[in-house]
Formats: sequence, C-alpha cells, structure tokens
Amino acid sequence: MRPVVIIVGPPGAGKTTVAGTIADRLGVLARDSDADIEAATGMTIADIFIEQGESRFRELETEAIGTAIAEHDGVLSLGGGAVIRPETRDLLRTEKVVFLDVGLAAAVKRVGMNANRPLLLGNVRSKLKVLMDERRPLYQDVATYTIVTDDLDADEVAARVLEFIGEGL
Repeated sequence: MRPVVIIVGPPGAGKTTVAGTIADRLGVLARDSDADIEAATGMTIADIFIEQGESRFRELETEAIGTAIAEHDGVLSLGGGAVIRPETRDLLRTEKVVFLDVGLAAAVKRVGMNANRPLLLGNVRSKLKVLMDERRPLYQDVATYTIVTDDLDADEVAARVLEFIGEGL
C-alpha cells in the first residue's frame, strides 16, 4: 500500500486544498501529516512547538509520515517543513512527490496573518521568504514533479497533478 501521490511545498502553496481536490476526483481519502500528528498527540502543532520544541515536532512528523506512507493509499499532504529532516526526505525517495511551488507574494496573500503557523509569527513576509529560500532546494530534491501555483486555482493544480500521475480525465 502506497499513497497515490504526496504533496509538498511551503505554507500558502495550497497543499491541503489540492490534496482534497485530487482525492475527491479519484474517490480516495486525503490525509494530512499535520492532522495525523495532532490526532496522535492530542495537541495542536503550535502547542507542540511551544511545549516540546521544533526538534520533537520534527521527530513526530517523520514518524507520522513513515506510518502514512506505509498504510495510506490515497493522497498525502505534508506540512511545509516536513522536508527538513534527511530521514523524512529518504522516506519520500521512492514515492510520487509533487512540489507545489509558490512565489512569495502569492504565499503571503494566502497565509495572511495565520497564528496557527508557529514559524511565521511576527513579520510573516520576511519569515516566509527565509523559510521558502531555505527549503526550496529540499522540495526540489524530493520532487518528481513541480507545479508553480501562483496563478492557478486548486482545480487547475489538481488537474495537472492528475495528468502527472496518469489519472487525467
């Protein structure tokens, strides 16, 4: 059992929305690694960051992604920082991974002042730029296909992903 496709990208790329759209079109379930972590711990991602630190969160994230890859046959979306740990990138090497790339202006517009994103608290634009610059090579490293989402809606992005995985209509 393997995911049909795994979606990665920075905050504001549309990962969760696109994953749901793809799953609906394929008649499979969408799964989100952040939601899995929250369900397993009974804590929000923000609370895990505050109470246990980013390092512990990343450990939980790698475990959740490994479990999801082993048991989920739908669409899997990962948190924006999932690609940071080499162990997680190794888990993705044999999977169909789509990198939803997004420019800074579009990402800031989509993310807004979202307090549920602990790494973006404060100056959202500058923090998002730093995260995107640091992580872009990691997303590219694991991706088997990249889509720039700036001027596309979720349906258009989903259609491109479905074409890539051979499920285009």
